[in-house]
Amino acid sequence: MRLVWNELNGSLPVSFGQLSEVVVLEVYGNRLTGILSEEHFSKLSKLKTLWMGGNSGLVLNVSSTWVPPFQLTDLAMASFNLGPSFPTWLRSQKEVSYLYLFNASISGSIPKWFWNISFNLRELSLSDNQLQGILSEEHFSKLSKLKFLWIGGNSGLVLNVSSTWVPPFQITFLSMASCNLGPSFPTWLRSQKKVSFLDLSNASISGSIPKWFWNISFNLQLLNLSNNQLQGQLPNSLNFYGESEIDFSSNLFEGLIPFSIKGVYLLDLSHNKFFGPIPLSRGESMLDLNYLFLSENQITGTIPDSIGQITSLQIIDFSRNNLTGSIPYTIGNCSSLIVLDLGNNNLSGMLPKSLGQLQWLESLHLNDNKLSGELHSSFQNLSRLELLDLSYNQLSGKVPSWIGTAFINLVILNLRSNVFFGRLPSQLSNLSSLHVLDLAQNNLMGEIPVTLFELKAMVPEYNKNIYPLYDNVRNSQYEERLVVIMKGQSLAYTRTLSLVVGIDLSDNNLSGELPQEITKLFGLVVLNLSGNHISGQIPESISMLHQLLSLDLSRNKLSGSIPSSMVSLTFLSYLNLSNNNFSGKIPFIGQMTTFNESAFVGNPNLCGAPLVTKCQDEDLDKKCSVIEDKNDGGYIDQWFYLSVGLGFAMGILVPYFVLATRKSWSETYFDFVDKIVKWLLRGIATYAKDHLRR
Repeated sequence: MRLVWNELNGSLPVSFGQLSEVVVLEVYGNRLTGILSEEHFSKLSKLKTLWMGGNSGLVLNVSSTWVPPFQLTDLAMASFNLGPSFPTWLRSQKEVSYLYLFNASISGSIPKWFWNISFNLRELSLSDNQLQGILSEEHFSKLSKLKFLWIGGNSGLVLNVSSTWVPPFQITFLSMASCNLGPSFPTWLRSQKKVSFLDLSNASISGSIPKWFWNISFNLQLLNLSNNQLQGQLPNSLNFYGESEIDFSSNLFEGLIPFSIKGVYLLDLSHNKFFGPIPLSRGESMLDLNYLFLSENQITGTIPDSIGQITSLQIIDFSRNNLTGSIPYTIGNCSSLIVLDLGNNNLSGMLPKSLGQLQWLESLHLNDNKLSGELHSSFQNLSRLELLDLSYNQLSGKVPSWIGTAFINLVILNLRSNVFFGRLPSQLSNLSSLHVLDLAQNNLMGEIPVTLFELKAMVPEYNKNIYPLYDNVRNSQYEERLVVIMKGQSLAYTRTLSLVVGIDLSDNNLSGELPQEITKLFGLVVLNLSGNHISGQIPESISMLHQLLSLDLSRNKLSGSIPSSMVSLTFLSYLNLSNNNFSGKIPFIGQMTTFNESAFVGNPNLCGAPLVTKCQDEDLDKKCSVIEDKNDGGYIDQWFYLSVGLGFAMGILVPYFVLATRKSWSETYFDFVDKIVKWLLRGIATYAKDHLRR
């Protein structure tokens, strides 16, 4: 029974286990869910082949003592929940030859009994689980029929065998990626004469590759030794069989790149210490290449004209080296190119018009070079472009208006730090897929077109990760990379690049008011308009940009008050409003309390925390609060004594001036005073006597 790749969903009924005559049962590659119990398999006594992988929603829940009624020869439960411990019911399966349990949520150690019942195994895959423990020579002693062994992706597994060990098998496919095989290169591979697929990446191997290895590597169609600490030089000639994929990336190799490379479909030598020129004097040695990665080495010289002879190339990555000279015109002959990355070198000269011939190109990185001239109109043919990074060069002219109509698939446009001038073309609003627009550090002028804020891909508040930006490159291994200025610093984005949504027009000569329409781009994460001549006020609707992480409006001519609505921007972690003409009190509550004085300095009429300058209404409020505070007697006492003093003065001076003018009134007044004083003295004396008696 075969029910494969039919998008079946739901759970399997218990009656499923009543199919007593079924020999082959294949239901892999569906969307089945639920729990499978012992009852689901109770009558399947004739079953020999069971393939249920690719149903990640299925969980096998059986007892540790369960003995299945069948004896399987083929079992595939990959991408299936068998965990957490190693399935004990496999102990009864003594005839199994093909066992695929990769990505099955199994953890812990592999029990000893498993190796004792595995003598019939031809293919075994336990990769991408959470297995751990030490594997010795004894564990493999009975696997004489083994041809296929995948145990990679289990970082807790350690292979501990002697340097003289000779395995009982002749392996064809071997993956021990991310297992611990080091520190030295595994010498037991010397006996493996038939291996065609070898993945020992990230396996803690150091030292140099022994010479004998190159004698057994001729049949290799895949060799991955990446992410180790291998060093030394590669042989002058690398010859492999057919269309091989060779990955030596992220090691410590040095010396010259082999001048003869044949039978290689993919070559990755990136992230090493290779130096010298690119060995393409005639081009014959790499004619089979589709993917060539030489990034982040110490390669010098020019890009050979013979690069145009390798017409099958789909990816060229020479970035982060020391290449000089100009981009050869012949590169236009590489008509299959999807990715061209020459960024971070010392290339100079003008952009060749022949780049416009690369009609399949989706990603073009020429950033951080010394390229000059204008963008030629032939570039309009690059209609498939999704990423264009020409930043940090000396390119000039106006930003072509045809960018907005020719590059309809563009996700990232980076023209930062060049010499572009003139006004921003309103046609940029047609870039309906654009996530990142960076035109900072140029000589652009005029107002920001209101239409610019009609960029549709920046409107959704939550953008999905669409990495990679292109999806039709088979096994490309290429990782998009872009440096984004965010939170006042340079941040390199790779796998999460498509989650970045930003506009950076900083350090130009833009003028006019800040358009309110900008607040319609709800998905903005980064907005930088600093270092221009933009005037007007920040719209109160700025609070609609809920996803904003970084906002820089510094060094402009903005005025008015800071909108109180900004306190609701809860994601905002970087704010710079310095050196403008803002006035009034800073709304220092909510999210705004997370920013210090540097975010607001250079605004003479701005006051309140976190600035030292206090607002006038703050002083009045303080005085009023002191008067009303009954527990604080300082000011109350001062007012009390002042009023008593004034009353006493008035009581003495007013009668004095009156009585001084009329003698008869004076005599009468002092007679009255004498009587009052005598009455008071009698009262005090009486009170004193009574008090003493008590």
